[in-house]
Amino acid sequence: MCGIFGIHGHAEAAHITYLGLYALQHRGQESAGICASNGREQLVHRGMGLVADVFSEATLAKLPGRHAIGHVRYSTAGESNLRNAQPFCATTDGGPVSIAHNGNLVNALAIRRELEGRGAIFSSTADSEVIVHLLARSREASPEERLIDALSRVKGAFSLAVLTDDALVAARDPWGFRPLVLGRLDGAFVVASESCALDLIGASVERELEPGEVIVIRRGRLRALRPFAKVPRQAFCIFEQIYFARPDSNLVRQNVYAFRKDLGRMLAREHPVEADMVVPVLDSGTAAALGYAEESGIPYETALIRNHYVRRTFIEPSHSIRHFGVKVKHNAVRSILEGKRVVLVEDSIVRGTTLLKLVTLVRQAGARAVHVRVSSPPTIGPCHYGIDTPSREELIAHQHSVEEIREAIGADTLGYLSLEGLRGTSARLKAGICDACFSDDYPVPPGDDEAAPQLSLFHAVEEGFSDDVRSPARRGPRE
Repeated sequence: MCGIFGIHGHAEAAHITYLGLYALQHRGQESAGICASNGREQLVHRGMGLVADVFSEATLAKLPGRHAIGHVRYSTAGESNLRNAQPFCATTDGGPVSIAHNGNLVNALAIRRELEGRGAIFSSTADSEVIVHLLARSREASPEERLIDALSRVKGAFSLAVLTDDALVAARDPWGFRPLVLGRLDGAFVVASESCALDLIGASVERELEPGEVIVIRRGRLRALRPFAKVPRQAFCIFEQIYFARPDSNLVRQNVYAFRKDLGRMLAREHPVEADMVVPVLDSGTAAALGYAEESGIPYETALIRNHYVRRTFIEPSHSIRHFGVKVKHNAVRSILEGKRVVLVEDSIVRGTTLLKLVTLVRQAGARAVHVRVSSPPTIGPCHYGIDTPSREELIAHQHSVEEIREAIGADTLGYLSLEGLRGTSARLKAGICDACFSDDYPVPPGDDEAAPQLSLFHAVEEGFSDDVRSPARRGPRE
């Protein structure tokens, strides 16, 4: 899972991109990068770590130009190292090109082997570099046509920001797995993974890119292309709404925070229990816990406190401290929990190890009973489209019943939101969803060659904006 950002036509493009990535930091903490273009050359800076660690005023000053794209990475394909940091940049016979990719290509390995057999040399192990090579080898005329040609070969999830010498191109796969939003700032066009990035920089949100849409921004004008044949259904990743996206973002025409509260309300209706308080597992369970509390009438309490300054690794003392890892990140408020019956609300259970430690922590703080409620169905399958979930064998719900899981995590009762309840709530998103990690129904099975998007005649429309008009002047029909 990653976050991407792009801006075209702004005097402080690199600085604005830095702020956009800052807002998208939750989507990737391993590396960050920005590529800027002044119309003649592209300059890039990438580094390992958080956005604030990778960039400074000095580094941003070395990225001049009115156009830029940026990327924050959480690896799902390829190791976590500098050579896999994005944007990926290349010099082609059609000019310089840089790509920032969010998603996962399920046929990347097969294409990579094919390209290597024809002499291609890869500099990374990330699936995203496949797109760069396909684009560079394309014989189409324009950069956008080359990109479309390249994307016709891949299958899976992609939301892209692509920078050429004179254009910003953004694309979303035909199934719409990953989000991508279009905005405007001081006459410039902006694209970002989530609307929260546009909020931070003060940009207006124009609309979300449609599944299968490619937009080309050049010389202050936007051209919308719809080059791919229709797929059987849309498949927006429901885990974006359940967990991954920031609560203040709006995705698929619905606020993420409000959606998570609705999940909590549904969970309370499906799994009521007598208790003294509802406690969220911060921060992912907060909105669902509020919804559960409002629906059930049980008071909401923040009785688990999270340390927000913990990074992925920390040094454990030689003297063994029981459950050291979870205690670094969470602490229980004994004065609130002691003698109480607690409903502990979490967004999902993956391996079950963290929740075991949290249930134990709450009990050690004096809770009389711990009832665990999960605002999603049991996770029974891995994600092939960009969420970093473990293999099927590592998922506790794949091999164990709800009762066995309850016993394993030490809860008095355990209740998951049903798949029907999730689908009933998500029906309001007005788009098809992918819930394969819960249902085992994969829209694009790995290895299914027929699932790749095929090129068709595309319809292009010009979307003109004046300085004082914030909405498209006209938008052509979708084909």
